[in-house]
Amino acid sequence: MSEPIQSDGAPAPIGPYSQAVRSGKMLYCSGQIPLDPATGNLVEGDVSAQTEQVMKNLGAVLEAAGYDFEDVVKTTIFLIDMNDFAAVNAVYGTYVAENKPARSTVAVAALPRGARVEIDCIARK
Repeated sequence: MSEPIQSDGAPAPIGPYSQAVRSGKMLYCSGQIPLDPATGNLVEGDVSAQTEQVMKNLGAVLEAAGYDFEDVVKTTIFLIDMNDFAAVNAVYGTYVAENKPARSTVAVAALPRGARVEIDCIARK
């Protein structure tokens, strides 16, 4: 049996999906883009600022489910420009410094709302 997770600390979904779904000990977090949860608008700034907001959004969803970044076992990063790889890594690494999850990074043609980065994750208690 699965349980949808909702956090007011992360932006509301912009489509027919849950922010995350818990199934047993597993938590599957939908991709987060750099939307400000208070306004629903894309944050201003470069890819570093966008990555910071994405990680805050993911953190809020993890927290709502009783998890944190130490529980994350897999992430996927979607970038519209692989030249942003190092800048995204610099921010991302501050959130997963102790427990480095498995990860994929994929270049895509576009992301919702003109975002430069999107990150999803899977966590386990």
